[in-house]
Amino acid sequence: MGALLLAAYVLLVLAATMWPTPLDQGYAASIDKLLAVLHRNGVPEWFGYHKLEFSANVLMFVPLGFLVTMLLPTWGWWLALLLCPALSVAIEFTQASILTARFATVTDVVANSIGALLGIAVAVALRAIIFHRDEKLIARAIWQYRAGT
Repeated sequence: MGALLLAAYVLLVLAATMWPTPLDQGYAASIDKLLAVLHRNGVPEWFGYHKLEFSANVLMFVPLGFLVTMLLPTWGWWLALLLCPALSVAIEFTQASILTARFATVTDVVANSIGALLGIAVAVALRAIIFHRDEKLIARAIWQYRAGT
């Protein structure tokens, strides 16, 4: 199930990033309205279009980092630190070399990598919490077994 979810998510990311034109093209007025609403509700004025785009790139790769890490063996979680940024570099390289209407930037790779790192951190923390819980359950079961015999 996890592999299917990862495959579906990767396809979604590829559809968004390999679309021939930028996804925000033609939506400048809507984006301006969204930013105006955010600013009226306490988001600082310095948070403009570029910060919004950076944040969207971060958020897009959080689930990817999480899913890749959870599908890797526990000992191999660190491979996600290589795989997710590599996917981002491949996407940007493809945009630069094939998609003339798209803009490949190092900033996008940085944002995507930060998002992946956040997802990886959540997955590693979740695994650690579950491992700690399981150790307690096993220790209690062993203690109860020995106390009952």
